[in-house]
Amino acid sequence: MKKTICFGSWQGCLDNGLAERELSCLLAVAAGHTDKEIAQRDGLSPRSIKGRIEAAMHKLGVHKRPALVAEAMRRGLISPMIITLCAVLIGQSATNDNSFNRIRRPGERRIENRVAMRCVDAFQVAS
Repeated sequence: MKKTICFGSWQGCLDNGLAERELSCLLAVAAGHTDKEIAQRDGLSPRSIKGRIEAAMHKLGVHKRPALVAEAMRRGLISPMIITLCAVLIGQSATNDNSFNRIRRPGERRIENRVAMRCVDAFQVAS
């Protein structure tokens, strides 16, 4: 079973070669926090946070923080939680047969009525 860590609106998976502290720092960087803010949250020095982030950069083979977040997302190590929520909602609506929960476009019923009326008209003309 995969162990996940959540920070703000981001989540990350621990089965990826990164240490737990490196992953939590990576998630905080993805959420837009500075080294000082992460250090205050974790009760560490900003220098040790910088070291954890640099270790994560080395493991992923990147040299800048935006590239670190992009590479981690590309490899599937981290993801915004909104993507997970959308996937769950889409999966739920696809398996739901309740007609009240079906998504309809505003004019869909009107188009169905128009097509039905044309069929009736065509039948009457042919008769």
